[in-house]
Amino acid sequence: MKHAQPQGLSRRRVEQLLSETKYDRCAGSRIDVLSRHFLGHPYKPNPLIGSADTVEVFTASLDGFDCVTYIETIVALARASNVDDFTEWLRKIRYEGGRIQWERRNHYMTLWIRNNVREGIIRPVSMPAVPTVTRERVLNVVPGLAAQRTRVRCVPKAAVPRLERYLQSGDLIFFASTRKHLDVFHAGIIVRDGKKVSMRHASRSRGFVVEQELSEFLKANRMAGVIVMRPQGATRRIAVSS
Repeated sequence: MKHAQPQGLSRRRVEQLLSETKYDRCAGSRIDVLSRHFLGHPYKPNPLIGSADTVEVFTASLDGFDCVTYIETIVALARASNVDDFTEWLRKIRYEGGRIQWERRNHYMTLWIRNNVREGIIRPVSMPAVPTVTRERVLNVVPGLAAQRTRVRCVPKAAVPRLERYLQSGDLIFFASTRKHLDVFHAGIIVRDGKKVSMRHASRSRGFVVEQELSEFLKANRMAGVIVMRPQGATRRIAVSS
């Protein structure tokens, strides 16, 4: 079944972006190129349409992002070979089972991660000898959504310097919250240049998509730890479900 075109989609802009990476088969390299394109684009709070009382509308705007829509847009672009591929991957990344319903949107990042690992879109990064901790959380910060328990397994902040040698350009990094009712408070994309490790992210405090050194962000923010996931290359065309 073919779905209606998402709100805010510019097919021409997506075609132009995909033309820049059409000969690149490496997921990390494609993510590096595509994420760089959006540096300086505005931060947009609450960019999605839908709530417990409002019908969900599938959107695919490239005009502004929060931290989640930035990374899921880039990952969808990196997996796509054409515009329709992009919208189908974005739908599949954003919603559990690819179903466009507010209740099935991956509201919490632990759910976002779990569902996209299940779909084969991302995978955990193996980091031998790097310690991890597990935090229990009861997630209840989304109005209209029932509270849910989850476990957040992350590398504690003090151990992050030990994991940096495993990081590659294109990896996704998620920052675990210290709040009892929230799992992750921010996310971004790793960019590596030799020993220098930076992160591209839609920054609410700066108002734009920015690139900054990872160590600088860590120093400025309180957190329980970090989670790292590696996007996988698309080996098949997406199956379009109803």
